[in-house]
Amino acid sequence: MSQHSFDLIGVGNPIMDLLAHVPESFLTDHVAGEKGGMVLVDDNDIVSLVGKLGTDYAVTPGGSAANATVGAARLGLRTTFLGKIGGDITAEDYRTNFVATGGDGSRFKRATLPNGRCLSLVTPDGQRTMRTHLGAAMTLHPDEITVEDFIGVRHAHIEGYLMFNPALAEKVAVTARAAGCTISIDLASFEVVNVARDWILGQLQQGVHIVFANEDEVRTLFQKDASYDAYARKLAGYGGIAAVKIGKDGAWVAQGKELHRIEPVAAARVVDTTGAGDAWAAGFLYGYLRGLPLPVAGAVGSLLGSETVQHLGPSIPEMHWPRLHQQIAALGKA
Repeated sequence: MSQHSFDLIGVGNPIMDLLAHVPESFLTDHVAGEKGGMVLVDDNDIVSLVGKLGTDYAVTPGGSAANATVGAARLGLRTTFLGKIGGDITAEDYRTNFVATGGDGSRFKRATLPNGRCLSLVTPDGQRTMRTHLGAAMTLHPDEITVEDFIGVRHAHIEGYLMFNPALAEKVAVTARAAGCTISIDLASFEVVNVARDWILGQLQQGVHIVFANEDEVRTLFQKDASYDAYARKLAGYGGIAAVKIGKDGAWVAQGKELHRIEPVAAARVVDTTGAGDAWAAGFLYGYLRGLPLPVAGAVGSLLGSETVQHLGPSIPEMHWPRLHQQIAALGKA
């Protein structure tokens, strides 16, 4: 019997996603900043952009670490979540959905503010550009984080967006380690790395068990061009596992002297890339925490990432999970 009540705790911002397909011209006409990134805005900005969309958008629970945690729960890991939800109906819907997908909802913090929201604008190439108002999530204070939040948990998965609040990110990392958790960090976006590069490098020097980064994030971290396998080796040189995701081209995973090319799983069609990296992390964390070899854990990640991009939003619809479980079982046996 495991000494841990939970295999995994996700730590991050519990954000409700608003998802809309838009033409390239919508970004040009209405959205400042680079395509494909994430920018923090206030609620009035969200309201203004939604007004320009009309009623043509979908609503689904999101947040980077939460997406990964839900995916891991769907695969059979015992999961819980640490983050702050609001005091409105959006917050209640968010928690209800998290619990319904198999997660434990007892470690959410609460505020009276509205729940956080993220508007994800998806262009015809499947790329998503995000504008986020953190709402209640933004009020999570370092003093609210305690060792008790991590007691009974084997592994803590920390989303990079927490790094916009360095004191909070630091308290989470320190406290998770103090509770005996192994930790993983997803670098989240190149904007995050630009803001928090020194903190990330400091954490790597202290010891991070798994680092997830895409091609833009790892390039920003090391501030030079290199091959993706070289990036993976350099990240792994800090002593942990490095997972460098390169979208439709798969990934590189490195640990010590090991280096593995993770082949992509072709998607029949790309509808929306929102949450694909989180799904990849969910699959990899499942494999890692189940003791599967790194190439197999990476293959599970690729399978989930490929499935996610074929649907609007970060969640894989219920009807597809039985097939995915069969495919993952086959990977494990192989």
